[in-house]
Amino acid sequence: MTNNKSTIRLLSVVGARPNFIKIAPIVRAINEHNRVGYKAGPGLERPIRHTLVHTGQHYDIDMSDAFFQDLGLPNPDINMEVGSSSHAVQTANIMVKFEQILIEEKPDWIIVVGDVNSTLAAVLVSSKMGIKSAHVEAGLRSFDRSMPEEINRIITDAVANLLFTPSPDADENLLNEGVSPDRIKRVGNVMIDTLVSNLERARRCRVQELFGMKEKDYVFVTLHRPSNVDDIFALSSIIEHLMRLSERIPVIFPMHPRTGNNISNFGLQKRIKDSKRLIICNPLGYHDTIGLVDKARLVLTDSGGLQEETTFLNIPCLTLRPNTERPITITQGTNRLTSLTSLDKDINVVIDSGDLLPRKAPEFWDGHTAERIIRILVAAH
Repeated sequence: MTNNKSTIRLLSVVGARPNFIKIAPIVRAINEHNRVGYKAGPGLERPIRHTLVHTGQHYDIDMSDAFFQDLGLPNPDINMEVGSSSHAVQTANIMVKFEQILIEEKPDWIIVVGDVNSTLAAVLVSSKMGIKSAHVEAGLRSFDRSMPEEINRIITDAVANLLFTPSPDADENLLNEGVSPDRIKRVGNVMIDTLVSNLERARRCRVQELFGMKEKDYVFVTLHRPSNVDDIFALSSIIEHLMRLSERIPVIFPMHPRTGNNISNFGLQKRIKDSKRLIICNPLGYHDTIGLVDKARLVLTDSGGLQEETTFLNIPCLTLRPNTERPITITQGTNRLTSLTSLDKDINVVIDSGDLLPRKAPEFWDGHTAERIIRILVAAH
């Protein structure tokens, strides 16, 4: 598309697996706007030229390329290929390369999603260059600054021009930090957009049957947070818990590369006894993951996204963390926090209590968040 005064130039940045899930509906909403945007009303008919930038923060093919394919995302227009490193080195490398991209692309707005290093690096560079930025999933707070993601969230929200929030607690957090109300736009949860648009396909996969599992008769597990898997004592305890749990109900555990590497480095392989009831596999694609979550009796995780997805799907979720930046998944959802000391008890309570009473999804968790985001950006230009 040729640059001209009637074209809005958007550039979105992704870098890690959760980002792909959040950007996919935004890409679809941009394409739909360009197809029928003229029907949206006066001032909303301007076409969008969109550039998708992948920083390469997640470089493992199971954690990156497969998700692009599953979500129907186009190949990135630009792949920075920064790869893995320390937080400081990775963030610095992204900033150096991203500055040149902005010089060449000259976007009107950049869109950043989530709370990874790519999010922080991109919004800092754009701010220094006077380019407006919008943060999708703004305002979430765990109030635990030992989490790198919390630092990324705080700084990104302090710098970005528009803050698209998923829930009332996020609005409140930003207002308490002194953010001007006119920068805050509650639009809903873009993760749920992706879930809604892919749920039917995920259910058709019936992936639980490929693992030899019956519906609602297994536990689905994902764990990758440093506090859980970078400490030998915590990781060893987790393995023991999962072995005990698998004696009662089958467990499916797609293992994050970080977790697998630490099991090897810590010499914990022998702790994982051969068991047909504890199934450890490589990371799964999006549809397989959602298909397994949807039919699980219980989900045990430390992932932020799964807390939201289980809330929408009405699946019991135990989050192995002392806090969550998504408290609405507890107050209005199916999520509960747990710890290594209370894990056995909490699992037994969930499994023995049967199905939860149906709950209504939070406001704006309706599959149309990305459409609201694009309308606001077009109107704000």
